[in-house]
Amino acid sequence: MEVLKEKVEEEEEAERAERAEKMMRPMEVRKEDTTRTQEMLRDLERKLSEIEVSIPEKPSTFTKDAIDTSKLPLSYQSNTPKEEHLLQVADNFSRQYSHLCPDRVPLFLYPVNECNVPKFVSTTIRPTLMPYPELYNWDTCAQFVSDFLSAVPLPDPLKPPSYLYSSTMVLKHQEGNCFDFSTLLCSVLLGAGYDAYCVYGYGSQDLCHMDLTREVCPLTVKPKEMVKEEEKAPPKKYAVKPPRDLTSRFEREQEVKRQEGVKAEEEKRLKPGERLAEQESAKTDPLHGLRVHSWVLVLSGKREVPESFFIDPFTARSYSTQDDHFLGIESLWNHKNYWVNMQDCWNCCKDLVFDLGDPVRWEYLLLETDKPLLSLTEEEDDGTNDDDDAENLGKEDEDKSFDMPCSWVERIEISPEAFETRCPNGKKVIQYKRARLEKWAPYLNNNGLVCRLTTYEDLECTKILEIKEWFQNREDMLELKHINKVTGLNIDYFKPGHPQALRVHSYTSMQPEMDRVMEFYEKVRVDGLIKREETPRTMTEYYQGRPDLLSYRHVNFGPRIKKLALNSAESNPRPVVKITERFFRNPAKPADEDVAERVFLILDERIQLRYHCREDHLTASKREFLWRTEGDSKGNKIIMMPDMCLSFEVEPMEHTKKLLYQYEAMMKVKNEEKLARHQAWESELEVLEILKLREEEEEARALTISIYDTKRNEKSKEYREAMERMMHEEHLWQAEAQLDYLAPFLAQLPPGEKLTRWQAVRLKDECLSDFKQRLIDKANLIQAWFEKETQELQKQQQWYQENQVTLTPEDEDLYLSYCSQAMFRIRVLEQRLNRHKELAPLKYLALEEKLYKDPRLVELLKVFV
Repeated sequence: MEVLKEKVEEEEEAERAERAEKMMRPMEVRKEDTTRTQEMLRDLERKLSEIEVSIPEKPSTFTKDAIDTSKLPLSYQSNTPKEEHLLQVADNFSRQYSHLCPDRVPLFLYPVNECNVPKFVSTTIRPTLMPYPELYNWDTCAQFVSDFLSAVPLPDPLKPPSYLYSSTMVLKHQEGNCFDFSTLLCSVLLGAGYDAYCVYGYGSQDLCHMDLTREVCPLTVKPKEMVKEEEKAPPKKYAVKPPRDLTSRFEREQEVKRQEGVKAEEEKRLKPGERLAEQESAKTDPLHGLRVHSWVLVLSGKREVPESFFIDPFTARSYSTQDDHFLGIESLWNHKNYWVNMQDCWNCCKDLVFDLGDPVRWEYLLLETDKPLLSLTEEEDDGTNDDDDAENLGKEDEDKSFDMPCSWVERIEISPEAFETRCPNGKKVIQYKRARLEKWAPYLNNNGLVCRLTTYEDLECTKILEIKEWFQNREDMLELKHINKVTGLNIDYFKPGHPQALRVHSYTSMQPEMDRVMEFYEKVRVDGLIKREETPRTMTEYYQGRPDLLSYRHVNFGPRIKKLALNSAESNPRPVVKITERFFRNPAKPADEDVAERVFLILDERIQLRYHCREDHLTASKREFLWRTEGDSKGNKIIMMPDMCLSFEVEPMEHTKKLLYQYEAMMKVKNEEKLARHQAWESELEVLEILKLREEEEEARALTISIYDTKRNEKSKEYREAMERMMHEEHLWQAEAQLDYLAPFLAQLPPGEKLTRWQAVRLKDECLSDFKQRLIDKANLIQAWFEKETQELQKQQQWYQENQVTLTPEDEDLYLSYCSQAMFRIRVLEQRLNRHKELAPLKYLALEEKLYKDPRLVELLKVFV
């Protein structure tokens, strides 16, 4: 122990001596210490860069060897003189930056492209406005880029890549690193009018690896309900003071403590395995603050953006500029300029000021920038008003001014097929904390499924809590299906257009007479039904906008009576025990005559009525009818008795006490009872019809196809093919019409022999004779058809005359149909024959004129003209 104490004392004395020596050293010695410290930092950085980090990578086909550069445009394969000048400016800027800031990493200025040609990063951005309305807002643009591309990690997580491919090549191969994602997203956002920038900086491990296993899925977060505060009327001078708030502050504090205790108990009940898993996942990253990442910065101002924010192109999520995932920024750029961050990032990005016009905080590469520079103070301005200095500064600015060249990237184009497919191969899976999100392209699944969210109970994602499935292009208008695996509750959501106007259907089983809730689009339905709730013994319906002002109907059913016949709901409906109906207020009637609620007690043979209450009254009138059989055992009708109507009237009237009035009111209500029972039976049948329809729809899973979708629409495809076939046949007919009419006769002559006058006359006569014979044959053929149809019609008429008495109505219908068709054919043949007789001489003369004008015969036939 004494030896250890002596060693400790010796070390402390040595440290005190070194401190004293350092304090006595001159300034030159301190400079040497600073230089040594910088060398130590560089050695540490070199050692960190030599650390090999194994990252599981999937095989990527997006390599330089797999790219055919011979078919790329000339701008991809070479630089213009202006681009070469820009590279020289960037190289000079980089050397000055390295000299002035030796402790900073090299800038990401001019990586090589797919043709191995160095290109400045700002010229790689190609602002493009996409022709799709969905890509006009920043959130949909970011979501499209995130879904369309597959993320590839950087070759070295501590350095930016040595290459930066064009956005057209990235879209073609549908994969890229974070810099490729940012470049494409920034190009689309700039085309949409946003003030967007690509950022080169440092991010957290989860951000760089697109790890969302510790993030909550946005689809599981319920949106906050916006509570509209009612506008308080200005207090009146003589108004009564509102009552004091007598709720106890101590009780409120105790309630808050109780809720915190409940949360603490829930955390304690968390399984030990889950706690260990969360602790393991929350372990510190050895490369924290050194991982290179690229994202997009959107500044406020344009497109009514109120506040600047970050967009992670991997996940399409927006973050505040003070988020802990973003640990520092080296530089940022757009299609016009390049800025270097000169601010300290010791507190991540929380203290950064994104005023790009401030040259103290942001060092820009080119002088021409659209960001306004900070103006000098009056005192500083007075000292720089000399004419000579202004002229010199103007000349220097003219020499140094240089505008950014145009982008070397071709216009970014996304085909409609690629835009519709979205995800690579049409599918993408994202794993969240206790959730799994799957996405598909439209029409990829036969049932129209495009998205599925599965929520789990544990972190290992083994116990399913609920499933949400989104659909598109369904014929049954199904939009969302929510399945709760714990309770077994299924909820189907429909878009407008369902045959039964169904909007929401909640059920645990598709069997009838089970617990279910159906909601409808009331404006589509004639009866104004909004909602129907059903249990094994009850059915409740809610209405709105009906002419009879019915708002509510509740039906109680009794046990079904067993029958030997088919025991189905249609043939053996459930007996109705009680019906309760409620009505809205009808302002056209007095309150004492406007029924608010009526209850039909069918088993007790009673009907209870409750009327609306007047505005100046506290109680409402009531009336109850005791129904009896219409006749006794002998068939005599029972007379209306006073005890059959019990009433309570707020303001009794004389005519309401008369038995005739009561009898008429009772008979009217009795008829309404029959109508209510019939409507309850119709509601039961409608439920069965909806359930049957839903089963057929789930089995069919038919999808709708737009008439403009020529690839999937079979009818449109058949119509297009038929039109193409008709055009092809018409083209062939025109080609045949242009055939040489002298070719068959010229083929009989020796080839190469010159025609004589006698041969020309013979050719003409043979051609006209052949054409005349063809006209005669055609006329004879039409005449033969005409005679044949006429004979057959005469035979049928003779047969009808012989068998007219014994013919059945079906035979007469067949005979009349045949006669009608035969007369139509005879009429057509007669018209064709007459037309042929009229046109045949004209055609003959036209052919004769063509022969006389034919260039091969015109010289030889001049004598005969």
